[in-house]
Amino acid sequence: MVALFCQEDYYADVSTVAEIRDAIAQLSLEERAELMAGLCAWEDDEWDRQMKADAQAGKLHILNEATAADYEAGRCAPLKAKL
Repeated sequence: MVALFCQEDYYADVSTVAEIRDAIAQLSLEERAELMAGLCAWEDDEWDRQMKADAQAGKLHILNEATAADYEAGRCAPLKAKL
């Protein structure tokens, strides 16, 4: 469960993505900007560093090719449609 600041002196306990979205929707523009700045400022962890190293080494090339082929064949849908 996450305690998310929504408005002055108000906190909401949220534990699902839908609840988090709803809580974020209640934030002011300034609060949303502050939230996004904080989320975007996260430093890479070991997983991120490994993914970047694998990408630079060409280890993800086959995945990119497979994904492009699926897209070209019409086997992809917008992520929004899946959420």
